Amino acid sequence: MSGVRLGIDVGSVRVGVARSDPGGILATPVATVRRDPSGADLAELVSMIEEFEVVEVVVGLPRTLRGTDGPAVAAARDYAAALTDLLANAERQIPIVFIDERLTSVSANRMLADRGIDSRARREIVDQAAAVGILQTRLDGLRR
Repeated sequence: MSGVRLGIDVGSVRVGVARSDPGGILATPVATVRRDPSGADLAELVSMIEEFEVVEVVVGLPRTLRGTDGPAVAAARDYAAALTDLLANAERQIPIVFIDERLTSVSANRMLADRGIDSRARREIVDQAAAVGILQTRLDGLRR
């Protein structure tokens, strides 16, 4: 299935967002969305999904190093369920795919540090970089 895919890295404070090109070759950063108890963050994601005409959402699951599900995985699944509900209310059925994202944020942080980006600036973009890693993993898997 061709079309734009959206990758999200769900954190407790921020959500990193990346998108693919319609051909599914390359993931690029889009935004860092601040989590909001009122659901404004989810509404912003729905707007992006509609704007980019997204065909699939890829959510990273931050499993433990042993590969088990911890509280962060449950939180990511809950967030995806809330997004699914909001999409259903907007009469949009977009598949949500989960992939293992162990160490994605750690790798993204290290890459940004290696490029000389200071820790304050990294906070603003590390979630986007992690979302790019999550989505690129999915895109690469689809091409195999």
